[in-house]
Amino acid sequence: MDAHAHEHSHPTPSVYFKVALVLFVLTALEVLSFEAGRGGLGAGLRPVFEPIVVLLLLVLSAAKFALVAMFYMHLKQDPRLLANLFVFPIALAAVIIGALIVLLRYWRVMGAS
Repeated sequence: MDAHAHEHSHPTPSVYFKVALVLFVLTALEVLSFEAGRGGLGAGLRPVFEPIVVLLLLVLSAAKFALVAMFYMHLKQDPRLLANLFVFPIALAAVIIGALIVLLRYWRVMGAS
């Protein structure tokens, strides 16, 4: 019975505060990368960030999503099966969206030539 109670113990308020702080930092990095990609932080940073800004924003937003799902939606405390039932469709959707992006880019390149 003690193991079952330990399995479903919720994080302490300090853990929630730390997660919120990490989410704040990730959001600030998203804003900074967007501004750097459009030249808002100086013309010197634009050539570096412009080609990778979308990828960087996708990675940062995925990290934020994972943190919110694990801690605020309590997936970290749920049984592994429930977490997998939640994560599998999202991973499948990410693969499909990535494939559609590649396909759209291929059509644009082939259409231009």
